[in-house]
Amino acid sequence: MLLALILVPIATAILFGAGGFYAGLTYRRKTAEAAIGSAEQEAKRIMEDAIKAAEAKKKEAVLEGKDELHRLRNESEKELNDRRKEIQRQERRIQQKEETLDKKLEGLERKEGAIAEKEKQAENVLEQAEQVKKSQFEVLERISGFTTEQAKEFLLKNLEEELEHDKAVKIMEVEQRTRDDAESMAREIIGTAIQRCAADHAAEATISVVQLPSDEMKGRIIGREGRNIRAIETITGVDLIIDDTPEAITISSFEPVRREIARIALEKLIADGRIHPTRIEEMIEKARREVETTIRQEGERAVIEAGVNGVHPELVKLLGRLRYRTSYGQNVLNHSLEVAFLSGIMASELGIDPTVARRAGLLHDIGKALDHEMEGSHVDIGVAEARKYKESEAVIHAIQAHHGDVEAKTVAACIVQAADAISAARPGARRENLENYIKRLEKLEEVASSFEGVERCFAIQAGREVRIMVRPEIVNDDKMILLARDICRKIESDLEYPGQIKVTIMRESRAIEYAK
Repeated sequence: MLLALILVPIATAILFGAGGFYAGLTYRRKTAEAAIGSAEQEAKRIMEDAIKAAEAKKKEAVLEGKDELHRLRNESEKELNDRRKEIQRQERRIQQKEETLDKKLEGLERKEGAIAEKEKQAENVLEQAEQVKKSQFEVLERISGFTTEQAKEFLLKNLEEELEHDKAVKIMEVEQRTRDDAESMAREIIGTAIQRCAADHAAEATISVVQLPSDEMKGRIIGREGRNIRAIETITGVDLIIDDTPEAITISSFEPVRREIARIALEKLIADGRIHPTRIEEMIEKARREVETTIRQEGERAVIEAGVNGVHPELVKLLGRLRYRTSYGQNVLNHSLEVAFLSGIMASELGIDPTVARRAGLLHDIGKALDHEMEGSHVDIGVAEARKYKESEAVIHAIQAHHGDVEAKTVAACIVQAADAISAARPGARRENLENYIKRLEKLEEVASSFEGVERCFAIQAGREVRIMVRPEIVNDDKMILLARDICRKIESDLEYPGQIKVTIMRESRAIEYAK
């Protein structure tokens, strides 16, 4: 009973639960079906709306395309019309030009016809003129008795004779006028150059004298058994002359740079007071460095003063060495600077570029810096050094020609030659006694005049050249060469002279007539 009471409510609850579940399931099914139906209707409506909108856009796009096509067609037609009109204008212009050309061609043809007609008339006139000319020549030939060729030859001969005389007279006038003008101009240019280059001059000594504080210092310089003086002479290559002159020692050497090194070293030793072989070597080395510095500075100073640029450093050193070289008592570096200044001034006066002239004037005696160390004249050495350090051919030629060893072929070479002679010939520039100088020139002329066939001789260029005039009936061209060689040998054996002497022999035959 109790079990029945329990099971009944449970069964009732189960039944009610199953009925409620079924009713809910049925309700949800109906609700879902209704929702699906409404969704299908909505989807159908949306699709219909989309189709309508697409149809509308399609129609709108078609209309826009038609409008654009119509616009493009209108533009194309307009452009084609414009081009058609332009082509028509060009065709009309071309047609007008063709018509103009046709007219011009017709005019040219008419002119050509007129010209051809005139040419025919001119030919007829020329034929008539030739006939008249021929008849006139025939009449002239009968009257004169000469043919045309004979008359032409006669006239040309007379004309040549008259022109020959006039030409000779004119040449003589021009030569004389040129000679007078050249001499006057040369005097003016040289005078101006000398006036503008008023250089100081003082004779240079060829020996050096060192003053001593006392005679006791002589003994210290000589040293025990003469070891100090032997060390000085051996290292420097000079001779020390210690005589009875009080408080003085004379330094003698053929090489001025060595002499200067010895002088500076000796003065340093005297000032220091410690005189022995080791100290002598130190002081001589210091003096050598000082002299090398001075040489370089003097070379640079000379280059700057002369206004010359781009000189090789080795040539600058050689220029500095000229500071210690003398020629007849004239300092060679000062002489070179003076020649450079004179050359530049004369070149400017002549209206040419003074740069090459100044450079050649500064370097013309560069060989004298080495002529004790190398064989050959200072001219040959200078040419070799200038060529070695890439100087220009104009400068090299001026160096080679400044003593007349070769013929001067440039204006710069002639200027340097003149400037060198001016600098060396100035009164007081060189120490040579005037009397000795004249005697040397007279002796040179006397030696040259002692040979048979010599008519006259002249020593020129300060005795560097002798020019000899010979009698042409005695000395012929072949004998001139032998005579020049014999005179050179006699000069070498009988005379003492610096450098070299050029012997020039001239043989001349003249025929002189006077028109009265």
